[in-house]
Amino acid sequence: MPELPDPPDEAATVAETPDGDAAQAPAVAAPARKRPRPGERRVQILQTLAAMLEQPGAERITTAALAARLEVSEAALYRHFASKAQMFEGLIEFIESSVFTLVNQIVEREPSGVAQAHKVLAVLLQFGEKNPGMTRVMVGDALVFEHERLGARMNQFFDKLEAQLRQSLRLVAESAGSPTPTVDAQVRAGVLTAFALGRLQRYARSGFRRSPTEHLDAALALLAA
Repeated sequence: MPELPDPPDEAATVAETPDGDAAQAPAVAAPARKRPRPGERRVQILQTLAAMLEQPGAERITTAALAARLEVSEAALYRHFASKAQMFEGLIEFIESSVFTLVNQIVEREPSGVAQAHKVLAVLLQFGEKNPGMTRVMVGDALVFEHERLGARMNQFFDKLEAQLRQSLRLVAESAGSPTPTVDAQVRAGVLTAFALGRLQRYARSGFRRSPTEHLDAALALLAA
């Protein structure tokens, strides 16, 4: 996402008369604030909302506070989003697109089902670590006071992730000759999903001090035992 532009500086221009007295020069128009390109303001709003979610006690953010941070009116926000819920949906769409683009690449390139599952978890946790504000959305802390559809959509994200883990791990169970590969894959996928959610929740509730990828390889090795 592009950085927010800095507002232009304003300065008065002073000139001297032929007699050496200071005089105000003809008024020079201050540089006009550059208008964001179409779509750029939406990105700025979402970027600022995510940044505000990184702050302590930011579980509930008002549109007034968001508008103040952006130095615009609340009405300006609603020209780009019909509601605050739509702003959170924009963040969820970013999470979905970012994570599943990488997940699909892993599935295409990695033939091992176990390696697929472990890399999928690593991608999820690394994304959360690099995007603390988004982590609060993923674990639901930022959605407690928002529209219920947002929590439901985030749940669907993890359901989809778990379904991918089941698919990867079913291949492992079948290769091992398991008489119940579907059940085995379902159990293991559920454990791995719960582990990932727990790591993200710990990260958010520690004030982003406890890394979600801490000792990740060792932890996954224990889960695979």
